[in-house]
Amino acid sequence: MSTVAGAPTQAIVGIDVGTTGVKAVAFGVDTPWQRMVLREYPLLQPRPGWQVQDPAMVAAETERALADCVTATGDAEVLAVAVGTAMHGLLGLDAALEPLTPLITWADARAHDEAAQLRAAGLAGDLHRRTGTPVHPMTPLTKLMWFARHEPELCARVRWWVGLKELVLARLTGTIVTELSSASGTGMLDMATRGWSPEALELAGVPAAHLPEIRPTTATLPLSAECARRIGLPAGTPVVVGAADGPLGNLGTLAMSPGVAGLSLGTSGAIRMVVDTPTVDEHGSLFCYALTDTAWVVGGAVSNGASVVRWARRALTPDLHGDAGAGGADEALLELAAAAPAGSDGLVMLPYLLAERAPLWDPDLPGAVLGLRDLHTRAHLVRAAVEGVCMQLRVVLEQLDGLAPVHTVRATGGAFRSPLWRDVMAASLDRPLRAVGAAAGTALGAAGIGLFAIGRASGLTDAVAQLSPAGEAEPAVEPDRELVAIYDRLRHATPGLIDGLGAFADLLRGQAGRGPPGPR
Repeated sequence: MSTVAGAPTQAIVGIDVGTTGVKAVAFGVDTPWQRMVLREYPLLQPRPGWQVQDPAMVAAETERALADCVTATGDAEVLAVAVGTAMHGLLGLDAALEPLTPLITWADARAHDEAAQLRAAGLAGDLHRRTGTPVHPMTPLTKLMWFARHEPELCARVRWWVGLKELVLARLTGTIVTELSSASGTGMLDMATRGWSPEALELAGVPAAHLPEIRPTTATLPLSAECARRIGLPAGTPVVVGAADGPLGNLGTLAMSPGVAGLSLGTSGAIRMVVDTPTVDEHGSLFCYALTDTAWVVGGAVSNGASVVRWARRALTPDLHGDAGAGGADEALLELAAAAPAGSDGLVMLPYLLAERAPLWDPDLPGAVLGLRDLHTRAHLVRAAVEGVCMQLRVVLEQLDGLAPVHTVRATGGAFRSPLWRDVMAASLDRPLRAVGAAAGTALGAAGIGLFAIGRASGLTDAVAQLSPAGEAEPAVEPDRELVAIYDRLRHATPGLIDGLGAFADLLRGQAGRGPPGPR
C-alpha cells in the first residue's frame, strides 16, 4: 500500500482490474493524497494456448482490494467508485448470474481457427471498419464463434455473455450492464450506431438480448446494500461504470491530444492516441476503442509486454533470487540484464510468447531467439527480450504517425520503475518518454472519469488535474542517440527475421495438419 501525506476530506476510488491483479486507488480531491492497494491472482492455462481466470477469485479479490482501500481513506468521504478493467474477456453466466465458464481472457488463443475463417471468407476488413476491432482470437466475437462450434449445449444454458467489466459491475451493483468503451473491444459494436452490430451478432450466433445493455462510460449505478456492507461504504454510493483499461490509460497519463501518445506496459503493452471521432487506418492494423462518445482511442496492443521478464525469470533464473518476491526478483533480473550491452551482442528475440496482436495481428507466429552464440549469457537473453518488446511498440508508433505525427510519449506501468525499460523504450521509440507514477494510468483515469460523471469537474482533464494537482510525471527520458542508432539497425533487420519465422511457423503448422498458412 502506498501513502502520501495530507489526509483529504473527500476522495474518489478508481479500480483497475487487470490480467494478473487488481489495483484500487483512493485519490484525494484537490490534494496529492493517495492510497493504493494491490491484490494479485493467477492467469491459468488449463490447456496449451488457453489463458483463463477464475471469475469467483477475480471478483473476490477486487472486492477485498476495494474494502482495504476504503479502510485506508479513514474519515474521508468517498464520493464514488469508478471502474476500469482489461478488455476482450468473455464469460458465460446463467440466469442466476452464476458462471458457466471461466473468464476467457484476451490472451486466450483457442479461437484461432474462427479468426482464420473470418479472414479467409474476406470478412475481416469489413468487420474492422465497422467495429474498430481487428479480427483476432482475442475478441469475444471469435470466442463466441468457438463456443457455438465446440460447446453448443453449454451455449444453450447461457443467459448472459459478459466480460470482465460486467463481472465486476455485477459484483458491486447486482446489475448486468456494460459501457461503450468495453463494448467497443468486443468486435461486435457498430461504431456508427453505438449499438450491437446485427452482422457481427449473426456471426457470433447470439441474440442481442443475451448481451448487456450498453451505457455511456459516465453512467452510474448504486452500490448494492450487500456489497456495501462488505466493503464499508454506504449503500447507494455511486458506482461509475467507467471505461476499458487502455482508453483510461490515456486519460490517466493526460495523453489526450493528437501528437501525444499514451503507452502502457503491464502483462501486455499498448500505445494509443486520442481522436475526436471513430477512425480506422487504411491498413487495418490499428484498433479504435471508445473512451467516451466523443473521445476515441486509436492504437495497437502487443500481447507480450513486461510479462517477458516474468517468463525469463521462470525459464532462465529460478535459482538466482531465493525467496525474493516476484517484484523484487524481476528488478534483480533487470539489473542483471542492464549489464549486457545494447543490442545484446547480436542476440535478437521476437517475443511472441502469447498469440501476438499488433503490429502483425498474426496469432500463429511463435517466439524465437535468433543469433545465439556461446558468448551469450542469461543477461543477454533477458535484455534481448526487453529490446524485442520495445521494437514491436516502435512499429505501432510509426503506424500512429500516419494519423498524426507523435512528438511525445507519456508512459505508465510498474515496469517503468526500471531504468532499463525506460532507456530502451525511449531509444527504441526515438521520442522523449515521460513516465507517470504507478498509481496513474488506468486507476487515475477511472477516478477522473468518475469525478466528471458525478458533476464535480468541468471536463475529463480537469477531473484528473483535481485528483493529481501536483502532477506525477517524471522528467522526460531523452533518447540516447547511440542507443537510437543501434535499435534503428535492429528494427530495420527485424521484418526479414519475421518473414523467416513465419515460413518456419507455416512448416510446423503443415506438419501438425492445421491447414493452410494464415495471412501476414
